[in-house]
Amino acid sequence: MKRKKNFHEIIVVGAGAAGMTAAIFAAKEGADVLILEHMETAGKKILATGNGKCNYTNSRQGVENYYGDDPAFVLPVMEQFSFDDTLSFFDELGIYPKEKNGYYYPASEQASCVREVLLRQLDLLGVNIVYNCGIRSIERQKDAFCFETKSGYLYSRLCLMATGGCAAKKTGSDGSGFLYPQKMGHRIIDVVPALVQLQGKESFFKEIAGIRAEAVIKLYIDGRLAATESGELQLTDFGISGIPVFQLSRLAAKALKKRQNVCAQINFSPNLAEEELKKILARRFDRAGIDAAGALLGMYNRKLIPLFLRLARIDEKTDAENVSSKQLAGLAGVIRKFRVSIIGTKKFDTAQATAGGIDTKEIDNKTLESKLVRGLYFAGEMIDIDGRCGGYNLQWAWSSGYVAGTSAARKIRESV
Repeated sequence: MKRKKNFHEIIVVGAGAAGMTAAIFAAKEGADVLILEHMETAGKKILATGNGKCNYTNSRQGVENYYGDDPAFVLPVMEQFSFDDTLSFFDELGIYPKEKNGYYYPASEQASCVREVLLRQLDLLGVNIVYNCGIRSIERQKDAFCFETKSGYLYSRLCLMATGGCAAKKTGSDGSGFLYPQKMGHRIIDVVPALVQLQGKESFFKEIAGIRAEAVIKLYIDGRLAATESGELQLTDFGISGIPVFQLSRLAAKALKKRQNVCAQINFSPNLAEEELKKILARRFDRAGIDAAGALLGMYNRKLIPLFLRLARIDEKTDAENVSSKQLAGLAGVIRKFRVSIIGTKKFDTAQATAGGIDTKEIDNKTLESKLVRGLYFAGEMIDIDGRCGGYNLQWAWSSGYVAGTSAARKIRESV
């Protein structure tokens, strides 16, 4: 086609982790690349990852760490850009890694460094970013894509969508990016918050808010065990939080979307078998001059004790010696099978990721090109793939960004 003034070989929509990575690798392949970003700066979401330290990958890779209607979709992508490739890529950019239990961070423990090295690389490669671009429409024309922006029209041979999902709207992931592929015929799998806190129905949460405890959490959906996670649980004034809750949250959110019954069962004595706990409780309560609350003091958080006893129907001022074995068995059950009725998740504003997105059946898993629209590519959280907490969502961003960017650039080169 005849070149227009505002024509580029590839336009990447979105300057997040996946978009910047895609642009870098497309430019390395010799493509003329432009990035369009609707925020005032790039990579804002990167700054919030890993509590500001940026957990940018994890050594424990595998399909079991990813979710979606077809989690195996990640395998051909990860084969092309693996965990080792991620370490090498960031090492070349200047990030020296710091590892803790398989979690990788910059040695500086500053997420801003990760964003900065990506931006510096884009600058070295001559890739420009148009901020506050205000895209009004994206249309596939005969042999190009037309982008209508608030500043005028732009054109490209290929379009690479990497706008993120709906999580953390203030960083730019507001879900608006889904509108463009949807208008081009793509199906969007229902999007729900992932890696997010869960809301409980019970009224007792205000009295136990602020407690942190090691626990095992089982998630039940319509009475069936769906998943189990362990780690540090955080109790809030609205429900439950913490990494194990985040890991379970996408399942809970999907089930709630379908109006299924969701329940979390918490074991506050994860290192004790049921019979062992019963024996320990029997010994602690077999003491003169101590009440029921005192018998549990030093074993569980002080704020939890009145609640445990109340749910077990034991008066906390009752002499410990007078508590029956049947009551102690009930107390052990409360401690090991503490029930929370899940009625919702916190909203996208506090979620770290989005579950759902563009149906993977409509995307080539080796190139990430659309099967429906020639020349349209996807990367990152827009696709119906999300990962566990622990660097997996960023690994998906780097890997999918690499595959989409290099595939698009090679398609340009092959057509010349």
